[in-house]
Amino acid sequence: MQNKRIKLWDLPTRLTHWLLFLAVAAAFATGLIGGNLMVWHGRLGLAIIGLLAFRLIWGVVGSTYARFSQFVRGPATIVAYLRGNWHGIGHNPLGALSVLALLGLLLFQTLSGLVANDDIAFKGPLYALVSADTSAWLTGLHRQAIWLIGILVALHIAAMLFYKFVHRDDLIRPMLTGYKDVTDPAVQSASGGGILALLIALGVAVLVVWIADGGLLPPPPPPPPPGSVPSW
Repeated sequence: MQNKRIKLWDLPTRLTHWLLFLAVAAAFATGLIGGNLMVWHGRLGLAIIGLLAFRLIWGVVGSTYARFSQFVRGPATIVAYLRGNWHGIGHNPLGALSVLALLGLLLFQTLSGLVANDDIAFKGPLYALVSADTSAWLTGLHRQAIWLIGILVALHIAAMLFYKFVHRDDLIRPMLTGYKDVTDPAVQSASGGGILALLIALGVAVLVVWIADGGLLPPPPPPPPPGSVPSW
C-alpha cells in the first residue's frame, strides 16, 4: 500500500514534550544533589507546573491528535487494543494511560513541592499555606514519588524502543519532526490549535506559574528600620 505523510504532532505539543523531559531530568538531578542547587530545583518545579498547565489546556484546545478527547478512551477500547482489534493514529489506548499517569504524578509532585521543605534552608513558595506537619508529610511523599516518576519514564522510553525495533513503528521521529507516514488513506493531518488556542494555553500557564510562585500571597512584612533591634 502507498504511504502518505500526515502532520501528527504540532509544534507546541512537541516542544512541551521535550521541555518537560529535560526539566524533569534536571529537577531529578538537582533534588538528589540538594544543597545550593535546591534554588534551581524550585525554579525547575515552577517551570514544570507551567508546562503541565499548558499541556492540560492544549489537550482541550490544541490540534487533533494532541486533544485528550482523541486518545483517552474507555475500557472497551483498551480490551480491543489488547486483542489486536484497535487501529488508530497517535497515542494508542495503553499509551494514553501512560500519558495520564505521568501527567497526574508530575502534577502531584509539583503541587507537593510548592509546600515542601528540606529542613535546612529551602521552603516551597506556598509553604506558608500549610502547617509544619502537613509540609513534612507532603515533603516525604514528594521524595518518594520521584522513584515512581523514574519508573514511569523508564517504561515510557522502553515502550518507544519496543515499538521501534519490534513492531517497526517509529514513535520517536514524529515527536521530533511532527510528521508520520501512514497507509490508511482515510487518516487526515492534524487540524486546529491555532494562534488563539496557543495564546489561551500560554496565558493560563503563565497565570498558574504566577500563582504557584506565591503571586496571591500577601507580601512579607518590611524589615525593621536600622537601630530598632538591639545588636545583642
